[in-house]
Amino acid sequence: MAFKAAPAGGAGAPQASAGAWLGRPPGLPGTVPPPSVPLSFFGAAAMGLVACGGAWLWARGAAGTDPTADPVVAAAHLGMLATLSMGVLGAMHQFVPVIAQKPLRSVRLARATFVTWLAASWLLPLGIATEQERVVEAGGALAALAIALLVVDLSHPLAAKGKGAPLTGLRFAVAGFVVTACFGIAYVADRRGNWWELSGHVVLAHAVVGLFGWLGLTYVGVAEKLWPMFFLAHVPGRRRAGVVAVWAVPAGVALLSPGLLAGLPPLAGAGAAVLAAGLVAHLCSLGAHVRHRRRKADLHLLYVLTSAAWLAAGAGTAFAAWLVLPRNHHVGVALVAAAVAAFGGWLLEALAGHAYKVVPFIGWSVLRSQGVGKGPGGQQLMFADLYNHTWAAVSYGLVTAGIAALCVGLGASRPVATALAGALLAAAGLVEAANLAARPARMLAGRQGQAPAGGGA
Repeated sequence: MAFKAAPAGGAGAPQASAGAWLGRPPGLPGTVPPPSVPLSFFGAAAMGLVACGGAWLWARGAAGTDPTADPVVAAAHLGMLATLSMGVLGAMHQFVPVIAQKPLRSVRLARATFVTWLAASWLLPLGIATEQERVVEAGGALAALAIALLVVDLSHPLAAKGKGAPLTGLRFAVAGFVVTACFGIAYVADRRGNWWELSGHVVLAHAVVGLFGWLGLTYVGVAEKLWPMFFLAHVPGRRRAGVVAVWAVPAGVALLSPGLLAGLPPLAGAGAAVLAAGLVAHLCSLGAHVRHRRRKADLHLLYVLTSAAWLAAGAGTAFAAWLVLPRNHHVGVALVAAAVAAFGGWLLEALAGHAYKVVPFIGWSVLRSQGVGKGPGGQQLMFADLYNHTWAAVSYGLVTAGIAALCVGLGASRPVATALAGALLAAAGLVEAANLAARPARMLAGRQGQAPAGGGA
C-alpha cells in the first residue's frame, strides 16, 4: 500500500490538524492522522468482536425462540456498534483525510469521538441486556455526542471538491450514520415511555439504514480507493460500476427504509430494487478489479471474495424470508434474522480481511518513525513482516465459520449452532488482535531503549 507524498510546506500544502503526528516518516502525507487514532478504533473493534461472541453464547436460547428478545438485541448491538461501527470509524479516520487530501479538523476531536463511542457502544447493549434503562439512556446520549463530534471532525475533509466516487459514498455514509442514530434515539426514548409501536417492520427499517446506509456504504466508498492499491489493479475507463454503487445504495435505502417504516409495499419494493442494483454494481466493480489485478491471489483476496459471497447469501436469505413470512411467521422472522447476520458477515469479513492490509501499514509507519527499518531476517521491513501468515489463515477460518454458524443458528433456530458461532467469533477477535499486535510490539521492545527517530504517535 503506497500513498503519494505530500508537499512539506508552501502554498497549497495541506495543513496538519491539532495534535498532528510529530514523528511522521518522510514521504507520508501530512493528511494521514497519528497511528494511535485509527489503531484505537481497530483494537476496540477486535475486543468488541470478542464481547459479541460471548453475548451470542449467552443469548443462544433466546435466539432460538424470539430473535427480538433483549439478549439477542444486546448481542446484535455489540456486533453492530462495538465491532462493525467501531472498525468502520477507524477506517474513516484513516482514509477520509487520504481520499480528500485534507486533514481531520482536529485530532483531539478524533480522540474524543473514540472515547465517547467506546463508552456508548458498550453501555447500550449492556443496559439492554440487564434491563437498566438509565444505562441505556446514558449510552444513547454518548452515542449522539460521538456522532456530533464525528460530523464536526470529518466536515473539513468531506468538504473537499471532486475526489470522485469514494468521497461521494463517504458523504452519504456519514448522513446514514446520523439517520441511524436518530432511529436509535427514538428507541431509547420509547423503552421508558412506550409512545409508539416498535413493530418488526420498524426495527427492520432501522436495520436497513444501519447496515446499508451507514456501514455498507462506507465499505462501498472506501473499497473504490483500497481495491486498486491492494490488488495493484488498474481498471480502464471511468469505472462506472463504482459510481453507480455509491449513488444507488443510498437512493435505495432512502426508498426502502421509509417504505418499511410506513408499511408501503410499492415504495419498499422500489427501494429494494434500487438497493439491489447498487449492490450488484458494487460486486461488478469488485469483479473488474479482480480481473485487472496484478497481485497474485492471496489471503486478502480470499477474505474479499468470501465477503462478497456473504452479501449474496444475505440477499438470497432475505428473498426467502419475504416468500415465507406470509405463510409461517416464526420461520420467516428467523430467516430475516439470518439474512441480517449474513449481511453483517459481508461487512465483518471485509473488515477482518482489510485489517491485515491496513493495520500492518500503520504499524510499519510507527516502526519507521521509531527507527526500525529491518524485518525479522535483516531485510528491509515490509508490511507482510508484521504478522504471522498461518495465524492470519486461522483467523479467516474462525470468522468465516462463526458467521456461517450464526446464520444457521438464527435461521434454523438451533441454539447449539448459535453458541458455536459465539465461541468462534470470540476466538477470531482474540486471534486477529494478537496476531496484528505481537510482532510490532516485539520489534519495538527489541530496540532496547534506543532513542526514537521522532516525536510520539
